[in-house]
This record gives sequence, structure tokens and C-alpha cells, in this order.
Amino acid sequence: MAWQRQHPLFRVLKAEETKLTRREIRKNIFLLLFRKEFHDSEAMTEQLDIHMSLLESATDEDKAYIYDRIKAIMEKLDDIDSMLSSVASGWSLNRMGKVELAILRLAVYEMRFDESIPVKVAINEAVELAKQFGGDDAPGFVNGVLAKLA
Repeated sequence: MAWQRQHPLFRVLKAEETKLTRREIRKNIFLLLFRKEFHDSEAMTEQLDIHMSLLESATDEDKAYIYDRIKAIMEKLDDIDSMLSSVASGWSLNRMGKVELAILRLAVYEMRFDESIPVKVAINEAVELAKQFGGDDAPGFVNGVLAKLA
């Protein structure tokens, strides 16, 4: 597990203050969604527990929000994937990079199921995650797919 803390896709993002920013919360949700590609439902429960235990600087409120958001996204995953499949012409979900897919799933959830997040903010934050965690073409790909859903 030590390698997970060093790898940028598994690294837990910590805040200097006790309250995580919305961006830090979003990054932690993305990291958990990314892990979903490698673990079945049973193992994801354990992965969620491990991730939460490593969020030492997060408040209980932040942890509850992250947990609730992951649960909500997982419940809507079939709907989200259907939306992505309908607009990602030429790209099946299996062909997409796992990083990009996790980012897109989070963004689509925010765009379609979370009225508190403006669509432009969801797209912008997804592009920022793609810049940080994806390859050179990831930001443009993510932006293009999400623009079709906007």
C-alpha cells in the first residue's frame, strides 16, 4: 500500500486546514472513482474505508460528503455511462482511458444530478482534473465530450 501513497492517482490529497476545499473534495471523489475500475463492489467498500482513513486532515463533514457523493454516483452509474456512450462518438467506454472515464463520470453526475453545481463549473473542474491526471489529449477530449452534454 505504500506505493499507492506515492503514485499520483492513488495519493490522498490533504488540506493544510481542517476543512477541504471543494476542489480537494472533487479530487478525492475522482480518485475513488478511478479505483472503481480496478475493484468490484465488495472491494470498493474496503477501498472507500481505506481512502477515508487516510484523509487525516478532513473534517467528518467532508468525509461524509465524499462518501455520500461516491454512493450517489455509483447508484447513477448506468445512467451516467449511457449518457457518455450517447455523446462519445467513436469511443466506447471500454476504449476510454480509465482516468478520463472517471473524470467524465464525476462531471456528468455534477452536470445532470447536482443542481448546486453550475454546468460550466463542472466542465471547468473536469478539464482541470484532466490536465492534472490525464495525458496530453485528455483536457480536450474531456471538454469535447462534456460540451456535447451541456
